[in-house]
Amino acid sequence: MFLKKLSVLNFKNYPEAELRFSKQINCLTGNNGEGKTNILDAIHYLSFCKSFFNPIDSQNILHESAFFLIQGTFEVADQEEEIYCGLKRNQKKQFKRNKKEYTRLADHIGLYPLVMISPADSELITEGSESRRRFIDSVIAQFDREYLENLISYNKVLSQRNALLKQFGDSRKFDKDSLEIWDMQLIAYGEKAHRCRQNFVNDFVPIFQSYYELISGGREKVNVLYASHLNDATFADVLEKALNRDRMVEYSTVGIHKDDLEFTINDYPIKKYASQGQQKSFLIALKLAQFDFIKNIKKNTPILLLDDIYDKLDDLRVKQLMELVSSDKFGQLFITDTHPSRLSDLFKSGDVDYKVFKISNGTVNLAEVEN
Repeated sequence: MFLKKLSVLNFKNYPEAELRFSKQINCLTGNNGEGKTNILDAIHYLSFCKSFFNPIDSQNILHESAFFLIQGTFEVADQEEEIYCGLKRNQKKQFKRNKKEYTRLADHIGLYPLVMISPADSELITEGSESRRRFIDSVIAQFDREYLENLISYNKVLSQRNALLKQFGDSRKFDKDSLEIWDMQLIAYGEKAHRCRQNFVNDFVPIFQSYYELISGGREKVNVLYASHLNDATFADVLEKALNRDRMVEYSTVGIHKDDLEFTINDYPIKKYASQGQQKSFLIALKLAQFDFIKNIKKNTPILLLDDIYDKLDDLRVKQLMELVSSDKFGQLFITDTHPSRLSDLFKSGDVDYKVFKISNGTVNLAEVEN
């Protein structure tokens, strides 16, 4: 699978652009702020039906424009498949595959697997548990449709339970039987999701550790631990023990919606004890392990997007990373950089097909390269 063509109209800083890609390596070059990352984000839309950076779709429309369009042509098993994403202001987003519109966007997730590595990944370390839950969910959802459906159902039940707890507080009346109706559903969905997350982390961590060793040269020991209220007790017991607190604060304080991932380096929290280069290596290893995991399960090589990979990495780690991702193990690759010669020098000595695009103020031109 690879992306042959991308067209955008009124998307972010692009009035209009069309790019035809190499099935191997595509380099997007230009100064900061010119729109390199916006091309990667348009590709992300084609896979996940949404932006990697901004969840508010309307804010991705070019200023003063009435709509945006993103269209892509994938080649899958020698067949072309067309993906269309369009949004008009104050209207519902349209998403189509081969001209057939989806009734539920969740049905699209996982068809065109993709992994993006970006400086924005730093929030996995610096921010709260929600960003780390999003990471684990985004990986599992690309290969396990049942997990995604289960998670959607869990969140709907959680919303209803929270509304009921708020109602109890407002009326100063408590009806345990009414709450237990939602508890039973929350337990059923929550325990399934917990098992999936637990199994995933157990399988994922060795892959992640091997990638970190490759990037860092084995300089440090790293780990990812799954923290959940359900690790050491049944969900029913956890809910029962938290009931008085839930009633007091008027929302659900325990459950898989509070799960977290603990990142460590040499057995210490990475947020406090790792350098910027170590943190960057940790995040890249996470994403490459995600790539490997999805590829092995789906038997379909994801597209890999690398945004500003030179940020906070020394030359040795960059060299090891680029040798790794340009190997036969990886498929189509998109890389942004401010120095076109730096990228072309990396690839022109190897036997790979690559294209270099020069991007300036929302315009794209194909650069001449010497293979």
